[in-house]
Amino acid sequence: MHYPVNELFETIQGEGHFTGVPAVFLRLQGCPVGCPWCDTRHTWTQEAQDRVAPDAVIGAGDGQPRWAEWPLEALVAHLTGPSYRARHLVITGGEPCLQDLRPLTERMEAAGWRCQIETSGCFEVRTSADTWVTVSPKIGMKGGYQVLRSALERANEIKHPVAMQKHIDELDALLGDLPLAGKVVALQPISQQHRANDLCVKVCIERNWRLSVQTHKYLNID
Repeated sequence: MHYPVNELFETIQGEGHFTGVPAVFLRLQGCPVGCPWCDTRHTWTQEAQDRVAPDAVIGAGDGQPRWAEWPLEALVAHLTGPSYRARHLVITGGEPCLQDLRPLTERMEAAGWRCQIETSGCFEVRTSADTWVTVSPKIGMKGGYQVLRSALERANEIKHPVAMQKHIDELDALLGDLPLAGKVVALQPISQQHRANDLCVKVCIERNWRLSVQTHKYLNID
């Protein structure tokens, strides 16, 4: 088992249920979904000429499409070694669910870590049973992928990016009759727009949902 890694770095989780928790971010390369507001476009493609040595992706990246192939054993050994103090692993991308994450998450949990993934919901979720799954559903993106019902059912957290009322309506249509008991539903204003902030606050109050603010952008941290 090998994983295409764009970057590995330690920081504070800036959004969603675990906001404020020290975490190691494992960003994987590759995503065909095509969100127009994506702030990690450099992770979309996995070109041969962008491949680098594994050590080159350690540390917060500079927005380059570089990637390294990390064998499972080497990745687990690095993560559980002396480099990091956090014990919360966030697997993101790109689209992490392009990969089978069961071996990695099971190994990390056996080592005492908590695992979280952040996914568009457009691909099958393959993780350990205890992995916290954050689905940020990407609806009507140019890649043409549909959000899977199975991903929504597996989600512990549904965190929806919002810029306008249309995005609320799309989420309502997507959720339909999905049972929400036990799930965190959060609205996340896109790009800190004032209009989006106001709309998200209003709807969260009306529905007793959560507001997810991208605090890392306000703090200017990775």
